[in-house]
Amino acid sequence: MLTKRIIPCLDIKDGRTVKGINFVDLRDAGDPVELAEIYAREGADELVFLDISATEEKRRTLADLVYHVAEKVNIPFTVGGGISSVADVDVLLHNGADKVSINSSAVKNPQLINDLVAKFGSQCVVVAIDAKVIDGEWIVHLVGGKVPTEIKLFDWAKEVEERGAGEILFTSMNHDGTKNGFANEALARLSTELNIPIIASGGAGNIQHFADTFIDGKADAALAASVFHFKEIEINDLKKELRSKGIPVRL
Repeated sequence: MLTKRIIPCLDIKDGRTVKGINFVDLRDAGDPVELAEIYAREGADELVFLDISATEEKRRTLADLVYHVAEKVNIPFTVGGGISSVADVDVLLHNGADKVSINSSAVKNPQLINDLVAKFGSQCVVVAIDAKVIDGEWIVHLVGGKVPTEIKLFDWAKEVEERGAGEILFTSMNHDGTKNGFANEALARLSTELNIPIIASGGAGNIQHFADTFIDGKADAALAASVFHFKEIEINDLKKELRSKGIPVRL
């Protein structure tokens, strides 16, 4: 059985790591390169960096950050935020990123998924999907969760897989930052309907929540931010506890 992955997520704004609740009320959580080093030492399987304020001028800043992270860590890391072309991805991969995450740009231009897969391979392409329950339906949102679409989560996830993406990073906006647990029902459906790995995001508050998302949500990986940044959960303790529950993790 494949081991389940634990992935700290670093939301980057103006070069600093930040964390909010339901995508707002951001507070500073430290220097991203220092945090990356700590997480790699503590046993994180991968890292995700999301530039939540990505603009044209900040893209160079992100490329510099990627370079410095690649110098310091020896685990795979994914970078996202404001990526909208093959050229953007080329720069990030050349600076040391292992994978890229695209979100709004994929919804606006689904062909981008195909283009990136053709150029870099599906293993490099993660499609992030932010969704929220509206009138009983999971609806895809864009621009860091600010803009609702009319697209249904499960339809879009299926299309993403068909276009060749290697993984889906699914964030439940209803759960993000609340620390009440992951959206396991939606995750289980995604994992059942699709054949690519699903990363759970949004809602981690304690060790049991991670166990639940691997068992009930059938997630392949679990991503969290504040519980790691503010030392509420130590990665090594988390993994030992998961292993004691029979969940395969790399120690």
